[in-house]
Amino acid sequence: MNTNDWIAQAARLQAAQQAFALVTVLRAQAPTSAKAGDKALVTADGQIHGWIGGGCAQPAVVKTVRQALADGHPQTIRIAPTDATAERTLGDVLEFGMACHSGGTLELFIDPILPATQLTVFGDSPVARALVGLAPRVGLRVALVAEGAMASEHPDAAAVLGSDEARLVREQLGSGGYAVVATQGRRDLQGLKAALAVMPSHLWFVASERKAGVLRQSLIAAGEDASSVARIIAPAGESIGAQTPEEIALSVLAAVVAARRGRTPMQTQASAGMAVVESESAVAEAVATAPASSGCCASKKNPETEPTAVVTTTPAVPEVTEPTSAKKSCCGN
Repeated sequence: MNTNDWIAQAARLQAAQQAFALVTVLRAQAPTSAKAGDKALVTADGQIHGWIGGGCAQPAVVKTVRQALADGHPQTIRIAPTDATAERTLGDVLEFGMACHSGGTLELFIDPILPATQLTVFGDSPVARALVGLAPRVGLRVALVAEGAMASEHPDAAAVLGSDEARLVREQLGSGGYAVVATQGRRDLQGLKAALAVMPSHLWFVASERKAGVLRQSLIAAGEDASSVARIIAPAGESIGAQTPEEIALSVLAAVVAARRGRTPMQTQASAGMAVVESESAVAEAVATAPASSGCCASKKNPETEPTAVVTTTPAVPEVTEPTSAKKSCCGN
C-alpha cells in the first residue's frame, strides 16, 4: 500500500472540483496500526486513500467526514475503548467507542476540503473584466459568460462561455454559487436571463435601481419566475465611493465576500425591503413609487457610462434614459 496515495488523489479531486476531507492521526496509543502523522484522504462515499488505521477506526471516520463535508467545519475525534455505545462530545472533541476489541486509542483531525465557490460573471464590460481579475485572489472560481467572449482574453477565468443563451449556460455551468451581471447596457436582458437560469444563491446586477426595476418588469413579462426576479440585488456593491471600473468591481466583490461569510451586505439589506413581485403590474407600481437608493448607487448616473436604451427582446418594454447631472457611482453605469 502506498501511504502517500492521498497526495495524487487530492490533486485529482481538486482539479475535478470535488469535495474530500484530509484526515490526520494526531495521537495513537498502542495497540494501533496507525501512528501519529499518518494521513488519508476520505471522500463522502467512504473511499479512503492513505493510511489512518484498520477497519476499527474507519466507520467513525467516514461518518464524521460526511458531516464535515456537509457543514464545512473541521472536527477532532477520538476513538477509544469505552462502555458507551454512541459518540459523545468531550469539549471540542467528538469521542467514539471502538468498533472492535483490539483496544488502543486514536485521535484524528478531520479537515474538509471543499471546492472553490463559483462566481459567474455575465458581460464583457470593464467592470466585468476587473471582477474576473480580482475574484480568484479571494479564493473564488470564476466563470465568465459573454456573447463572443474568448478564453484567451480572460486568463484569470476558470471557464469562459462565448454564448449567453440561458439553456446553454445552465447545461455547461450547472447551478448554484454566486452571479454578477455586469453587462452595462450590452445584452442586459440576456445576461439577466442567463444568470437566473443558473439559480445562484445571490444575484447582483451592476445598474441603477431605476434601470433594474424596468428590467425586472421585462423579465417577468418574458415569463421568468417573479420571486426569483425580485431577489436580484441592484444597485450592486458596498458603499465605498467607487468610481473607476476597478473600484466598482472591488465594491461588488466586497458584497460577494460578505455573502460567502454569512454576513448580510448593505445592498442585500436594502433589496430585502422589496416585496415579492407576483405580476407585471406590481413590478411597474414598485418602479414608479420606489424611493432613492440608500446604497452606493444613486438613481442619477453619468451619461458617459449609462446606456440610453434597454436592450430587450420584448417590444413593449420602455426605453430608459437616465438624468445627466450626477457623479459616477459604484453601480458602474
